[in-house]
Amino acid sequence: MEARKDFFLTKQKRAGEKAHWELIQKTNSDLLAPMLQTGLAYYLVVAILALLVVAGAAAWTYQIQTGIGQSGLHPPIFWGIYIASFVFWVGVSHSGTFISGVLRISKAEWRRPITRIAELMTLFSVIVAALFIFVHLGRVWRFYYLIPYPNQREIWPNFRSPLMWDAAAIFTYATSSLIYLYIPLIPDFALMRDRVTGWRRPFYRILSLGWRGTQTEWRWLGMAIRIITILIVMVMISVHSIVGFDFAVSLVPGWHSTIIPPYFVVGAIHSGMATVVMGLYLLRKTYRLHDYIRLEHFDKMGKLMLVITLLWGYFYYVERHVVWFGGIPDEMTVLDAILYGSYAPQHWVMILFNFLIPLVALSIPRFRRWPLGLLVIGVMINIAMYIERILIIVPSLAHPRLEYAWGRYFPSWVELTILVGSFAFFLLLYVLAIKFVPMISIWEEKEGILHGRHEER
Repeated sequence: MEARKDFFLTKQKRAGEKAHWELIQKTNSDLLAPMLQTGLAYYLVVAILALLVVAGAAAWTYQIQTGIGQSGLHPPIFWGIYIASFVFWVGVSHSGTFISGVLRISKAEWRRPITRIAELMTLFSVIVAALFIFVHLGRVWRFYYLIPYPNQREIWPNFRSPLMWDAAAIFTYATSSLIYLYIPLIPDFALMRDRVTGWRRPFYRILSLGWRGTQTEWRWLGMAIRIITILIVMVMISVHSIVGFDFAVSLVPGWHSTIIPPYFVVGAIHSGMATVVMGLYLLRKTYRLHDYIRLEHFDKMGKLMLVITLLWGYFYYVERHVVWFGGIPDEMTVLDAILYGSYAPQHWVMILFNFLIPLVALSIPRFRRWPLGLLVIGVMINIAMYIERILIIVPSLAHPRLEYAWGRYFPSWVELTILVGSFAFFLLLYVLAIKFVPMISIWEEKEGILHGRHEER
């Protein structure tokens, strides 16, 4: 009887190992399929996005040739859509690595389909944010004034300029984010090196750094990821606080507040989570990755979005309440313009999209497991966060302390075209990356399969 029992246990074990091996192979083929299979719809999307990018580039070229006066900027409003876009994209970029880093540090098992999407979002959005520094300069050929370098004229950049801070912050964060993205990609590059043919194979051979998957390599990879993850979270908080300091250290009414830096960090996470959810939905729907991006992932992301929504609402209330309670005339002028004046419609739409609707919708468990619903919430939050960036900048600059200098601002067609081109450029980078990088980390998915198998044992 014992021999017969051992026979059936051995047979069952072999059957389980066979099923496990088949699952590993299915994971490889499913997650490599978006890179290897290209349809007509893909080329059509690339063509449309490329045309929008060309339109934005043409508008920027026209602005360079004819001057910054082609924008709607004028005294006293010298910051507009360009700086609002910079702040928005920097926030999205910072939140991507923060979301990925926190999920890695907490060892959340459900993080596996999310981390790569968030990390790519960081790299692409920081590229777009960096472009807006040059767009805002107007005389873009004088960009070297942003770089602290020794020169024969002994003219140094203005270290008190926010643009100087932003240039340093962007460079630091772009470098660290690229490292954070690249290290976990090495095993997947090695897999693609062994699977693809043609011109891409030498490309992946270089990027894989001779990876062979030995136990020593895996140990060093895990150690490197743990170290860079902790560092990237700290860099995110510090660098985005610098963007908040652009406003907080000035004496402009509506900006001079100690809560601005942490408020910017929370707002960045808010828009970043919304963007990640949008990416999850589109990737799941387009490439039918329902087995990898499941309803539980939307549910857990919805819970995190609910927490951040409450946190953002608290910070926003505190900022406005302190201004109202203080009753300083210059500050109250800006606050009245936002709450009851010419900026009130945009403000209350922002509150509705950014706080009230997400708060109610995400509190419903069934709604959190509805991917299309979370996509809609993500779009609404990003629209609201962009409006919020505009409301931070324009009303304060439009109401300086001397009443005769008050002004109004509306973006010109040049600014709007560049804005549309920037969003198209971000999406184009994502769409092109699908053909070169697995959107879901393959080795982490297989690690999850092995982890589940060990739990079964």
